[in-house]
Amino acid sequence: MIPPEHCRTMAELRVQIDALDADLVARLALRARYIDRAAELKPAEGLPARIGPRIDEVIGKVRARAENEGLDPDLVERVWRELIEWAIRREEVAMGQRERQL
Repeated sequence: MIPPEHCRTMAELRVQIDALDADLVARLALRARYIDRAAELKPAEGLPARIGPRIDEVIGKVRARAENEGLDPDLVERVWRELIEWAIRREEVAMGQRERQL
């Protein structure tokens, strides 16, 4: 990766942004695989898909990280809340299917 301040043209900058976008998508896909594993583990531990205190913990961590990185914590919270809700729906579907199979 070239630091933003070293990009001399918009073409160079766009290449770097495209690479970051690809990395973000790959990271989100990896996060989804962890969510899928959580959906497998939670029933055995008697846990529901939605765990309020864990949501609060995750939001607190990402807000703090955003502040440390100079990023708007409100924006990061909105993005993560959407990501969390998506993950919970994914877990609920997976856990529901597993319960029907038992």
